[in-house]
Amino acid sequence: MRVLLSTSGSRGDVEPLVALAVRLRERGAQVRMCAPPASAERLAEVGVPLVPVGMPQRVMLQDGMPPPSPEDERRLEAGLVAMQFDRVPAAAEGCDAVVTTGELAAAAAVRSVAEKAGIPYFYAAYSPVYLPSAHFQPPLDERTEPGVTDNRVLWEQRHHRFSRRFGGPLNSRRASIGLPPVENLFDYAYTDRPWLAADPVLAPVQPDLDAVQTGVWGLPDERPLSAELAAFLDAGSAPVYVGFGSATGTADAASVAIEASRAAGRRVILSQGWADLALPDDRDDCFAVEETNLQVLFGRVAAVIHPGSAGTTHVAARAAVPQVVIPRYTDQPYFAVRVAELGIGAAHEVADPTFESLSAALATALAPETRTRAKAVAATIHADGAAVAAELVLDTVK
Repeated sequence: MRVLLSTSGSRGDVEPLVALAVRLRERGAQVRMCAPPASAERLAEVGVPLVPVGMPQRVMLQDGMPPPSPEDERRLEAGLVAMQFDRVPAAAEGCDAVVTTGELAAAAAVRSVAEKAGIPYFYAAYSPVYLPSAHFQPPLDERTEPGVTDNRVLWEQRHHRFSRRFGGPLNSRRASIGLPPVENLFDYAYTDRPWLAADPVLAPVQPDLDAVQTGVWGLPDERPLSAELAAFLDAGSAPVYVGFGSATGTADAASVAIEASRAAGRRVILSQGWADLALPDDRDDCFAVEETNLQVLFGRVAAVIHPGSAGTTHVAARAAVPQVVIPRYTDQPYFAVRVAELGIGAAHEVADPTFESLSAALATALAPETRTRAKAVAATIHADGAAVAAELVLDTVK
């Protein structure tokens, strides 16, 4: 059996599919993945063949770049769809199923390829906020009409905007391969029963959604910490981790986080991330890291300050470490709220913290009762969602 996995986005979008690829191979399936070029090194580590599809994310996320003109925006959107039609068919040849995550327009194109090939297609979201529900507003990066508060209306508006942006390019390419037009791109890309690859305690599926909750997709990370990082951890009390992942424009927030952590009597580990964050000075109470094993590192820190991506939030929750979430966009506000609701940390309401506001949030995270609650919640997160998803794929195509 051969399975094609497909995604668009950053490391956080690719990593769950790496876990699914490993679980599928353990069950005898052959796997290949369509993903952005930046994922080549990670996929090589686990021996998953890569079909590069997408632009380099670091180019796409550069700070200070002017917004595209309407003409450029239309061209980029058409290119996003065209890229899938151009590159995915060869990757899908000989495959028995396709599993897709990430950008919905790309997913609709991938499903079109699967439809043409006559093979089953599955779509998985990493957060419930991406699945249309009366319980949530659409993600914050979507433009909404001022004054509208009904979530169902907001989702309908998002659907219409999405169809206006991508319907033409998608249906043009579908026609070129003999497929009829799609009217409801949302329903088509999501499918009648999408999967939710998130933990049911941390991110439960809502009752108005017909979705399959598999649990979070992840693998145990057995890589050791660098000798230098281990020595820093051993040299003093548990530090605060500060990291913003693939987000850019975060230098000021990182500076405030370091200042607040120091004021709380804590050392700091700063993740440089895609913004290439730098330490503010050469004092020995701060240590900068590039990509590292967060599963191990989070088990040795006092708190984690981060934007609230699905991946980092799940890793921190499993490690029983209190969190301060400073959401910026997409599903991050949702996870900030869930961290606060569960009592495993604090949600910072705005993306630009002050020393006072972040100090207050950090005090909540460092409180003994928050650590106790984080341990209790961590004990409930056990399911291997990637194994569940692998079985769903295999059961479908047997």
